[in-house]
Amino acid sequence: MVQITDKIKYIGVYDKEMDLFENQYILKNGITYNSYLIDDDKKVIMDTVDKRKTEEWLSNLEKELNGSFPDYLVVSHLEPDHSGSIEAVLKKYPNLKILSNEKVFAMLPQFINIDLENRKVIVKEGDTFSTGKHVLQFIMAPMVHWPEVMLEYEQTEKILFSADAFGTFGKFDLEDNWKEEARRYYINIVGKYGMQVQNLLKKLSGAEVNKICALHGPILTKDLESYIKLYDIWSKYEPEEEGTLVVCGSLHGNTLNVCKLFSEDLKQKGEKVELIDISRTPIPDVTSLAFKYSKMIIASSTYNMSIFPAVNAFLNLLKEKNYQNRKIGIIENGSWAPNSAKCIKNTIDTMNNITLIKPIVTIKTRLDETSTKVLKELEENIIK
Repeated sequence: MVQITDKIKYIGVYDKEMDLFENQYILKNGITYNSYLIDDDKKVIMDTVDKRKTEEWLSNLEKELNGSFPDYLVVSHLEPDHSGSIEAVLKKYPNLKILSNEKVFAMLPQFINIDLENRKVIVKEGDTFSTGKHVLQFIMAPMVHWPEVMLEYEQTEKILFSADAFGTFGKFDLEDNWKEEARRYYINIVGKYGMQVQNLLKKLSGAEVNKICALHGPILTKDLESYIKLYDIWSKYEPEEEGTLVVCGSLHGNTLNVCKLFSEDLKQKGEKVELIDISRTPIPDVTSLAFKYSKMIIASSTYNMSIFPAVNAFLNLLKEKNYQNRKIGIIENGSWAPNSAKCIKNTIDTMNNITLIKPIVTIKTRLDETSTKVLKELEENIIK
């Protein structure tokens, strides 16, 4: 069992069988449902876990209680992967009370069928609650990424219980490899709500934090400023790195061949480049990479006088996640009536602060002398 500090215990579980998060994001190494116990004069549970793991979680809790009984359950977030065991723990411990905010209590009947009369303790922004030697301060974080979300800052040991913020997919011991999985998690789960994340970061500024305990992924203990800085970058929709992501939707392989040639030429000129065949890479993963880099090339075969379907789905997801503040170039291909560039441009024109890198390259099946010249001009404009 992981121990956070002498008096704050980890009671979460690892779900290695879970292969799709929210039934749409592929999990390569499962996911953790993190939960904690403050073992003080008052014994306080910090969130529950998905119903898939209720029995294992209750066993972990009982082991750490060591014959005692919990006094309070803090509910930070009601999404089912965190609220799925609330009803079970309330039934197991009839004197257990819930500490949470008004929005949680307004929504809670959607998730449990228990009368909470005399079992509710309502907190609001800035309120504190003493467990004995520990003091929890409550920080409201609406729309990070549900309206009822709150965080808890433990003032004595300076631990931030961060709800879904700073969480990741994958295993508990991911701290050294946090960035890629955390970005994939953040962009796809929270990415739409950059302004709300910025508001939360302002509330947290100046607080001394020794550890960050999220509801998914590892406990963060080292170089916490680097994690907070990345959240600041992502929520401002700024690029994490200078470089070019080449996203290719190729019907018969000709467009992909052009993208391979194009990518190699850019690399030889000193540009950092990552080439993605969108037919073989999950679209949410490509979306995460799009937020990583400062520039992107979208290359698409024309399909039914429109965009290659996977590229179209990718563009729609980018728009939904508020993709902005980037430079984008376009390569289209079509054997008799290339039209994907026009359709791509129509979509990116609806995004905020997107600069089109000219020229748009049009290919008819394969590169010829004219299209090669235009492609070279696009390369030069990317590395300027």
